[in-house]
Amino acid sequence: VVDGDGRSVPFQALYGERKAIVVFVRSFLCYTCKEYVEDLAKVPKAFLQEANVRLIVIGQSSYHHIKPFCSLTGYTHEMYVDPQREIYKTLGMKRGEGNNVSVWSPHVKSNTLLGSIRSIWRAMTGPAFDFQGDPAQQGGALILGPGNEIHFLHLDKSRLDHVPINTVLQLAGVKTVNFTNQPQIIDI
Repeated sequence: VVDGDGRSVPFQALYGERKAIVVFVRSFLCYTCKEYVEDLAKVPKAFLQEANVRLIVIGQSSYHHIKPFCSLTGYTHEMYVDPQREIYKTLGMKRGEGNNVSVWSPHVKSNTLLGSIRSIWRAMTGPAFDFQGDPAQQGGALILGPGNEIHFLHLDKSRLDHVPINTVLQLAGVKTVNFTNQPQIIDI
């Protein structure tokens, strides 16, 4: 994988020393991925440090798109790219949309039409009219490490099939986050 400064990092180095939640996104232009990463940005660093877990997002474009995407989404955790989609392929992440997919990510706020228009607009107004990778590529989420231990694997079937973030946080032993704007009721 490649970091935001263009430095190559072995994928195994991301989870070799401690547990990591690794989220593969379809594209930095994908509106569902943008909204999912905006919610990932709300996970406090303190929650991750307390559980000794890394939170990592991997995209499939050029590393030049990492910093603008982090700025757009407010994401401050680790982000890398797999420009040749080698890890996507190795993990068996599919290409294309599944048929009859009735799953809807709780982190997607836009409707399909409006979200798609925003994605196309960002591609057209970007510096190189760049679609930032294979638009048919699906993503997924893993919990790995330390070492070669795989704790969880979810391969997305469609752009709306992101695993709920609190599910992944719970499985990794990290405190969950209130993603709604509703005040939480605490029973005493």
